[in-house]
Amino acid sequence: MPGARPAFEVADIFRQHGDAFRVAHAGHLSRSQLRVMGAIEACRTAALGGHVECCVDCRHQRISYNSCRDRHCPKCQSTAAREWLSARAADLLPVEYFHVVFTLPAPVAAIAYHNKATVYAMLFEAAAETLKTIAADKRYLGAEIGAIMVLHTWGQTLTHHPHVHCIVPGGGLSAHGDRWIACRPGFFLPVRVLSRLYRRLFLEKLRAAYRADKLRFFGNLKHLSDHSAFDAVLTSLRRIEWLVYAKRPFAGPKQVLAYLARYTHRAAISNHRLLAVDNDGATFSWRDYRDGARMKSMTLAADEFIRRFLLHVLPDGFQRIRHYGFLANGHRRAKLMLIRRLLAATPPSIADQAPEQQPACAVADTSERPPCPCCGSRMVVIEILPGPRRGNRTPDTS
Repeated sequence: MPGARPAFEVADIFRQHGDAFRVAHAGHLSRSQLRVMGAIEACRTAALGGHVECCVDCRHQRISYNSCRDRHCPKCQSTAAREWLSARAADLLPVEYFHVVFTLPAPVAAIAYHNKATVYAMLFEAAAETLKTIAADKRYLGAEIGAIMVLHTWGQTLTHHPHVHCIVPGGGLSAHGDRWIACRPGFFLPVRVLSRLYRRLFLEKLRAAYRADKLRFFGNLKHLSDHSAFDAVLTSLRRIEWLVYAKRPFAGPKQVLAYLARYTHRAAISNHRLLAVDNDGATFSWRDYRDGARMKSMTLAADEFIRRFLLHVLPDGFQRIRHYGFLANGHRRAKLMLIRRLLAATPPSIADQAPEQQPACAVADTSERPPCPCCGSRMVVIEILPGPRRGNRTPDTS
């Protein structure tokens, strides 16, 4: 996660072209989108305040500005991920882990964009219910499983592509909680069975939301306000295959942590993918999975780049990382203690993690600062630079 500072940043695009974008799209941007734009533009600038540090030996001074801490900001995600991972490391079990992905077909993704909170929540619920139901069936596993689920709403080129990544231990608790039932080595649950149930459960939830008048339709979807038109869409969606796929199991708990570090707190695009930012727009790298996962580059006009980036601003307070089954927050600690006892296993220690994945907050005092770049001596804070009032800063909500 740590690395060389990227040559270009998403913030550069927003600072250069954000004002023109606001004028061009006045009245069509949500408060959340405007707030995200402002947060990214102000991140690590004097606008948010900071502090002045001074070397105790050579008296060299440097200024450090505060971060915006917005969950959509590419610069702020690495620190948030390290802090989250330090808590998740203790949850790892000495079992095989699997990665399952649930996606939404394009017609549903279009509905989701105008009904984010409602439809994204249904995506979580349908995926979790599917996994738990099939896993509980004795024909497949017959156990209570646990899962960490992470919502991503983007594709490689920043288009709107909602899907949920599920990290699942390879097994679960028996119905009476008296034994651990492991899945077959290298195989979790049948994908085709998962897909069929997921499709049915999601469409049931979508119909219920429609009947409860919880969905809104705008633009080229306005015709779906008519019941017959909406029913026709549901009928067509029942006839197509819904994409659920399982990747190869992880090599071990350390690889699970490394994966989570990349996925849990990812923004729509990382600064490291930016190849150029100029007056015309932005060029970035992307992986074309339809062409053998080859790396390619794409250039978008600034207005289009910002528009695509803002497609992925989540509703205020929406949790995009959720835990289910025996990993649910209400009883996770007790269930994990029970499972470790059944497996005769001990909790992993910080030392068991790969060095590059050790959370910074767990291995170093948070009061420590980088040494003086001139002589290597200790730096101390000598002045606080005021920023906005605390109430004006919005904390991250994962």
